[in-house]
Amino acid sequence: MKNHLCYMGLRLMKAPIVLLRFSKSIFLVCGIWLIGLGGYFMFARPALLPEDLRYLGLSAIQVETFVPNLASWLRNVFTVMGGFMAGGGVLIVFVSMRAVKQCIAGTGTALGLVGLLTVATMSYTNFVPDSGFKWLLLIPAVAWLLGLVSYVVGKMAEYAIATDPQTNVNAPGE
Repeated sequence: MKNHLCYMGLRLMKAPIVLLRFSKSIFLVCGIWLIGLGGYFMFARPALLPEDLRYLGLSAIQVETFVPNLASWLRNVFTVMGGFMAGGGVLIVFVSMRAVKQCIAGTGTALGLVGLLTVATMSYTNFVPDSGFKWLLLIPAVAWLLGLVSYVVGKMAEYAIATDPQTNVNAPGE
C-alpha cells in the first residue's frame, strides 16, 4: 500500500510538468499559426473575398465603381494587419518558449489577454458576417483557451505540491 501511495504521489508531482508542457506546446503552435496567418494577410489575401461582397450586398464591379481605390487601400491595410499578426506570433512563440517554461509571474494574465485580443476577437468577428471560415477560426480560440486552462491548472498543481509538507521538505511544517 505504501509503494502504491508513493507511486501516486510521484504521478501527482509530474502533473504540473505535463500540464505546463502541454500549454507551452499549444501556445507555440498558436504563435506559429499567427505568423503564418500574418504572412497570408501580407502576401496572399485578396482585397475582397466572396463573403465580403455577400456581406456588403454588392458585386465586385459595383464596389470598384463606387469606391475605385478600395482594393489598393485594403492591400495596404492587410499588409499592416498581417505584419502585426506575424509580429504578435513571434512574441507568442518567445513567451511560450521562455515565460511559460519558467512560470514567470504574470504570464497567465498576459497570455489570457493576448488570446482574448487576438484569436478570440478574430473568431468572434468571423461569426458576425457568417463567414465561411468561422468554424475553422474557432479552432485557435478553443486551443488557446485549452492552453490557458492547462497553464493555470499546472501552476495551481505546482503550488499545491510545493506547499504540501508531504511532498516538499522545505514547506512550512504543521
